[in-house]
Order: sequence, then C-alpha cells, then structure tokens
Amino acid sequence: MFKKILIANRGEIALRVIRTCREMGIKTVAVYSTADKESLHVRFADEAVCIGPPPSKESYLNMSRIIAAAEITNADAIHPGYGFLSENAKFSKLCQQHNIKFIGALPEQIEAMGDKATAKSTMIAAGVPCVPGTEGLVTDITVAKKEAKRIGYPVILKATAGGGGKGMRLVWKEEEFQEAFDKASQEAGAAFGNAGMYMEKYILEPRHIEIQIAGDQYGTFCHMSERDCSIQRRHQKLVEETPSPFMTKALRKKMGEAAIKAAASVNYEGVGTVEFLVDKDRNFYFMEMNTRIQVEHTITEEVIDYDLIREQIKIAAGIPISGLNYEPTRHSIQCRINAEDPFNDFRPSPGKITSYHSPGGHGVRVDTHVYAGYTIPPNYDSMIGKLIVSAQTREEAITKMERALSEYVIEGVNTTIPFHLQLMQNEQFRKGNFTTKFLEDFEIVKPKV
Repeated sequence: MFKKILIANRGEIALRVIRTCREMGIKTVAVYSTADKESLHVRFADEAVCIGPPPSKESYLNMSRIIAAAEITNADAIHPGYGFLSENAKFSKLCQQHNIKFIGALPEQIEAMGDKATAKSTMIAAGVPCVPGTEGLVTDITVAKKEAKRIGYPVILKATAGGGGKGMRLVWKEEEFQEAFDKASQEAGAAFGNAGMYMEKYILEPRHIEIQIAGDQYGTFCHMSERDCSIQRRHQKLVEETPSPFMTKALRKKMGEAAIKAAASVNYEGVGTVEFLVDKDRNFYFMEMNTRIQVEHTITEEVIDYDLIREQIKIAAGIPISGLNYEPTRHSIQCRINAEDPFNDFRPSPGKITSYHSPGGHGVRVDTHVYAGYTIPPNYDSMIGKLIVSAQTREEAITKMERALSEYVIEGVNTTIPFHLQLMQNEQFRKGNFTTKFLEDFEIVKPKV
C-alpha cells in the first residue's frame, strides 16, 4: 500500500480524498494555488505545497510543478480527483516516467476513451450500442451533409475532445448545417485546442443514465449500478440520483453488461463511468466513458455502502476487486450547490461567505470545503459543495432533500439552493417524469423582475 499520496486537485474532492487516506493510514500532500491558501484541504493534509498563482494553467494544470511537489515530499502516488489532470494521458504517462503511481487509468486507456470519435469506434467493435452517426471525424461539409441526410435530422455536432457542453450544436435542418459546424468547430478549437468534430443522430426525449464501473489489474470488472443525471442545464449536471426512476431490472442488467463490455474492451484499470443516452422506449446508446471518479460518485457510495475512493486506491495498489455487480438497496439524491445566482441566469457569484450552517440528521451528507469567512475565488468552477441524502424510497429521499435544503444556510454569496428547493417541489420531478430537456420545458426558477 502507498505510504504517501499527493492530491493534484482542490476543494471538496481534495478534502474527500484526504479523509479516506487518513482512514487508511496513508499520509497526504495537498497542493494549492495562492487563491486557495485558506482552503480546508490545505489545512487537513499532512503537508501542503504551493504550486503557483490562481490561474489553473499556472497551478493545478502545471504538470511539472505537481511532479516536483510529489518528488520533494516523497509521495509515491498522485490522486488527480476529477477535472484538471484526471483524464490527461500525458500526465498519467509523466507519473509513470517518474515512478509515481497515477491513481487512475493508464495513459493508453485515457487516450482510447478521451477522444470521443475513437471511443465510439472502440465501442462499436466491442458490441456496445452506439448512437447512429459518423464513423470518424467530420472534415468535409458536403460529405457531412450527405451523412446527416443518411442519419436523419435532427443531428448533433460534437467536439471530439469536448466536455461540459462546449463545441456542441444541434442541427434541425440542412440550411442550418454550415453555420452550426463553423461555430461548433471554432468553439472547440478555442476551448480544447482541437477543432475536430463528429456527428450523431439527436435522440429526442432522452435520459442521461450512467453506469459506475471498476476494473482491476488482473482483468476483473464489475459495475455498481446506475445514476440518473438527466437534470441538466446547458449539458451541466445539477442533480443526480440512484436508482433511476426510469430503470427496470431488465434494463439495469443490459446496461450493466454493456458497461462491463466497454471497460473490458480497453482492459480498464480503476474506477470509471460509462455514460449512456436512453430514449423513451428504453433503448440505450453509448455516449462516453469517463476514466476518473465522478462528482456524483457519492450517491453510489450511499446506496451500496462502499467507499469508491478507497476502491480507487486499492486498485492502484494492485489489490483485486471482488468482481460482484452491485444493486442499490436504498435511494439517494445529490444536489450540486454552486455559487451562482439562479435568478440571474445562473451567473457565478464569487466572494466571501459571511454565514454558514450545514444541514444534518439521519441520511444527510454534505461534501464541501467552505465555511463562514471563506472567500470563494473567481478562478475556478463555481461548485462549492454537494448535498446528498439517502432514504428507503425515492419519495422519502425527496422529502428529506427538501428538508435539508431548507436548513442549509450560505450567506454573503448567491447559491443554487433556491433552485433545488423549487425543483424538489415540482410535481413532474416528484413523479419521475423528466428528461435532459426538463429545465427547458419547465421554468423552475423565475428571473427577478
């Protein structure tokens, strides 16, 4: 087992990893930018190293500084969390070259799944259902238009190196194709340094359902059931739950088997997620594979009663997994608490938290790094915490979430708590009647007049 792990991340996920390491008797090293010197992950780690100024490219994305921090503190492993360098094949390889274990996928696995066009080809070869679309990248507009006719409108253009909804455009008819392609490729080039695009059939009324998987160094794979991530705004997840209210036992079995096929096709090592779109007739299609821990891993932990960060560390240390496929025994919901103004088009709201009170009680969990007096920097993602509840049934979980949200006090900045409260009270959400377009169809939070 590792003696010391450096956490190449910040905020709540860094704190989350530190806690599990402490329980496992593993020393920890926090890295931080000057903007994060007062963050809890810096205080709770055994050691802390400043790696640069606030901009991510000069700190949390600076590979050489992170490797140097690991070497000077004698860390024998690096946990990347999610975001930043967690799915960076170059960084995974750099860790190998410096004899530091990267707690995540191997470089070749990240490369195979990181490029979405390549990943889709891999999945088709593995027999995993995929959305009809182009086999490779779209380079010629004339050919692309012919392909769109073959697939059938509407189609969606996606950046091959994309994520977070960037470099995506929905095209309903041929007349819109040229403009959509130009804008999507320009956006992709600016955001990812790669303007490559591919095209898929646009699935109407879809659910976004992902399967949690794990694979060890000995070719054993298992899945840990599903999470429904359909409540989204501009392709950004806001609420996740498990089990999905749309799921059946037969569908879970099929999707779980497909996810394991996906993991086996690249000999996946670590904890990861296979994401699917599921149409209204419960046909499912591979969307992408995330070769890292997910923000929403918490709800899976709650319903199968298992620490996924611990599992990541054990797999990286060469410990075999059980190979058992898990089914949820309870219901769990997670609300992402963002420092954003839901009454003003979710505008980011950095600043100083003047008052803070966390909810509690049976089945209530809060993962956060903020506190009264903490200043939220404007340099990073606006998520400041995750509120997770668990109960015997979905109805009980929604009621518990509503109660917990009403107790949650964060003053000094705007947060998404009011949005989540109104969502929990929405009749259609409570009935489980929602798709990825739910927030477009229902005005949950009305703008201030």
